[in-house]
Amino acid sequence: MRMMIAVLMSLATPVAAQDWKAQPGDTAFDPAALTERLSGQTLVFFDDGQSVFESNGQYQYTYGGGGTWYGHWEVTADSTFCVTFVTGVERCDRIVENDGRLVLQTKDGMRFPVREERAHQEADT
Repeated sequence: MRMMIAVLMSLATPVAAQDWKAQPGDTAFDPAALTERLSGQTLVFFDDGQSVFESNGQYQYTYGGGGTWYGHWEVTADSTFCVTFVTGVERCDRIVENDGRLVLQTKDGMRFPVREERAHQEADT
């Protein structure tokens, strides 16, 4: 969990400057496919952390032990999405599929497989 906290608190570099380290079997998404795949979904990681990608662009990351970061998400290019948190911190990560499982990859090459994908129940506004 500490590793995920450190990852979330780090600042992202511009997407163009990123050198994503692909693993054998990684399949990237084009922007439209990644937007469709994430929109309205909750991704649950193996440490019980959860990323919520609301269809209106709102984003929440809740740590497995509690505590939530709020922000706004958008897909850029090269299977990458960026989140601007309410604190003003922005970070970009890459989502790939490998052997039927989504994997979140950080700019420094750390990989976090998704344990479960589920439709997010969005509140009526």
